[in-house]
Amino acid sequence: MADEGWPPEVRSLGRTLKRWRNQIIAWHKLHITNGPTEYMNNLAKRVKRVAFGFRSFKNYRIRALLFAGKPDWSLLATITPR
Repeated sequence: MADEGWPPEVRSLGRTLKRWRNQIIAWHKLHITNGPTEYMNNLAKRVKRVAFGFRSFKNYRIRALLFAGKPDWSLLATITPR
């Protein structure tokens, strides 16, 4: 794919495949991705976006657990209303 006879798009694809060779092979051997990590990163960013103004990490943590769909309801007893 590095031959000058190929269109630039194909040569670019060849460079990309060469650069990511080890990661592509690892996927086909192990079927492991960084998807779960990306999910948690995205979740934290979404919670942070909607939690603007939260001062307490405890409240931020509860909001993150609610967004993740696995709330620890025992934490609600620790929140004191204003």
